[in-house]
Amino acid sequence: MGKFISLTTAVPGPKSQAIAKRQSGVVASPMNDALSPAYIAEGHGALVTDVDGNTFIDLTGGWGCMAVGHSHPRVIAAIKDQVDHYVHTDFTSVPYEPYVTLAEKLVRLAPGDFEKTVALFNSGAEAIENAVKIARHVTGRSGVVVFDRAFHGRTLLTMTMTHKAKPYKAGFGPFAPDVYRMPFVTPYHPSIRVDEWERLLGTYVDPSTIACFVVEPIQGEGGFRVPSDGFLQMLREVSHKYGILLVVDEIQAGVGRTGKFFSIENWNIAPDIICSAKSLAAGMPLSAVIARKDLTDRLPGSSIGGTYVGNPVACRAAIEVLNIVEEEHLMDRALAIGGLIRSRWDAWKETYPIIGDVRGMGAMQALEFVKDRTTREPATVLNGQIIKDCLQHGVLVAGSGIYGNCIRMLVSLEVTDDQLNEALDVLESAVAKADAELRV
Repeated sequence: MGKFISLTTAVPGPKSQAIAKRQSGVVASPMNDALSPAYIAEGHGALVTDVDGNTFIDLTGGWGCMAVGHSHPRVIAAIKDQVDHYVHTDFTSVPYEPYVTLAEKLVRLAPGDFEKTVALFNSGAEAIENAVKIARHVTGRSGVVVFDRAFHGRTLLTMTMTHKAKPYKAGFGPFAPDVYRMPFVTPYHPSIRVDEWERLLGTYVDPSTIACFVVEPIQGEGGFRVPSDGFLQMLREVSHKYGILLVVDEIQAGVGRTGKFFSIENWNIAPDIICSAKSLAAGMPLSAVIARKDLTDRLPGSSIGGTYVGNPVACRAAIEVLNIVEEEHLMDRALAIGGLIRSRWDAWKETYPIIGDVRGMGAMQALEFVKDRTTREPATVLNGQIIKDCLQHGVLVAGSGIYGNCIRMLVSLEVTDDQLNEALDVLESAVAKADAELRV
């Protein structure tokens, strides 16, 4: 119990248990593996309250969708206003202004001194699929290069592009063709040097057959892995050299989380195509592909799209999210949040040997837990215990990493320092407990 955390029942409480019993008989079993066994009743800012009246500090932000927090009053007002007017037409049937307004804002925010256009979709996976379609059409090539520990979605193509086999790929093959996986070069998990990458590429595939590189500037599900110095710049140079388009997956890292609106801006790189989703519309189903205009101008009419894509209600939510990010200076807030987290986590690393690495940019920070700092053997089971311990003490935290041994911060940028510190106190207690168990 604390100033913000309030647990009045066991977790899960009786009302949550009753709903779970109903769920087990009617909801597909793969959807029954939730982080929290407590069912939400309300969410505001960085706090969620369950149906039993327990209040938690949420550091997961709906898996990264809540940069502006749960139920931001301005987003809710925009949604309600839009619903009062119309809910759907399909933009290619009867167009509407919110789609155009949102596109204008995204074009302005995206890096690159060239004309850009925007196509809206429903999910992050759809955005990635359509980015690849665009790249293949305009280059006349079929190859796609992705990276180890990447996550891009669960559709056939994006599942193929995703690294981790279980639970995302096992049993769902055969996979999409012409997808090649290359090392994502990082300081903590070095595989090759940056200056070796281009030569290795040529041993896997003829670069002249590659339509695009698809890369997360900071890997999300992979454990918030930050690339080694010069890696992304090298990708940009190699892509230019071989006429390959550079597609960046900003689905988790974008919308201000790193202190820049798009994380790729931290490296002063202008990609050819940017994919955005998650926090873009505060949890409403919306994604965007922002591309060089000279690329999309080469596509035939109706070659991309969909019935629900760019829904007007979601567009209004996204417009308000972008206004909030800029007007409430949330990119500056992301840097402050990151500074607070790192000041504590760097101190923890000195105290708890279970912490192998602390990394990230802005509010996008991660801990990696290891059994031994020399071997860097993943402490997967203990990481799971830390997450469960936090849940039982009123804090929701998200795991990540291909071995499931990382904790990532996806907290709302609206979180207060007091809320964050209270949550970090709970997390530290769980880390200390796991560290002590490792030493036994």
